[in-house]
Amino acid sequence: MWDGEREGGYGDSDNYISFRQKEGSWGPAINMGDKINTSSNESSPRVTHDGKYFFYSSGDWVVKKDGSSNWIGKTYWVDVQVIDNLRPKQ
Repeated sequence: MWDGEREGGYGDSDNYISFRQKEGSWGPAINMGDKINTSSNESSPRVTHDGKYFFYSSGDWVVKKDGSSNWIGKTYWVDVQVIDNLRPKQ
């Protein structure tokens, strides 16, 4: 799992996932969809050590008066089932 900017995404940065194939290579990048990604910046995808929950951040970079940028966002979590739902059917 990773975050990045790609054509056809929902916002500036979206979360993506790829699954290992039977022969050991990695499958194509899959956008994690509109239940995770929004028009904002999504980042930092991770799964808890017990494998039950998927966490990610969502927010925006805000430019302050002095020209510096500040991240304004929140961390969200959902059941890890969201990942299983993206897994290609074999």
